[in-house]
Amino acid sequence: MNFHLGLKDGIPIALGYFAVSFSLGITMVVSGMTPVQGTVMSLTNLTSAGEFAGIRVIAVGGTIAEMILTQLIINLRYSLMSLSLSQKLDEKVTFWKKLVIAFGNTDEIFAVAMNHQKSLTFKYMVGLQSLPIVGWTLGTFLGAVAGNIMPANVSIAMNVMLYGMFIAIVIPEAKKKRPVLIVALIAVALSCLFYYIPGLNEISAGISIIICTVVAAAVGAVLFPIK
Repeated sequence: MNFHLGLKDGIPIALGYFAVSFSLGITMVVSGMTPVQGTVMSLTNLTSAGEFAGIRVIAVGGTIAEMILTQLIINLRYSLMSLSLSQKLDEKVTFWKKLVIAFGNTDEIFAVAMNHQKSLTFKYMVGLQSLPIVGWTLGTFLGAVAGNIMPANVSIAMNVMLYGMFIAIVIPEAKKKRPVLIVALIAVALSCLFYYIPGLNEISAGISIIICTVVAAAVGAVLFPIK
């Protein structure tokens, strides 16, 4: 698995990230940030939910402690994904190279990488992450420059594209493998419980995502163990 294959696999993710981060850039400007600040923020933080939450904290004048806690809760799921991804990395991938890979281990990149049956090389992972990073950063910059020019309904539609892109990654695999379908449905059902049931819907989105992920994965491990 080489760098060029990674670039090819990263093109759809980059296009989706560009659309979503364009909306993010607009939100940044509305919240009082400059295009330069927004661009640097996206270049160094490849996380949609984390950045949107961070912007809200900045907009209301939150403290550093509040920002740290918010990011820890929302992005803690990446530790679970990194742990899983590390088991598929080639033996030649050193500790320092793993740190580079960890920077760009987002939900969509993780899903695409895990779909491969072969061991993941460092060159492939760098290729897979390169275009999405560019798309995310460039989209933020152009969105920030555009400011309030784009109509609100178009901006909202772009927010939905991230979810549509992730569904497009999961559905083909779920059609081929029954365990994937069942685990995905369990995660969806749990997510609905946290959204609609009183009491549970007071739990933060970050913590609920972690609970849904761990429980769905645990059930899948029990029902469909890998030999």
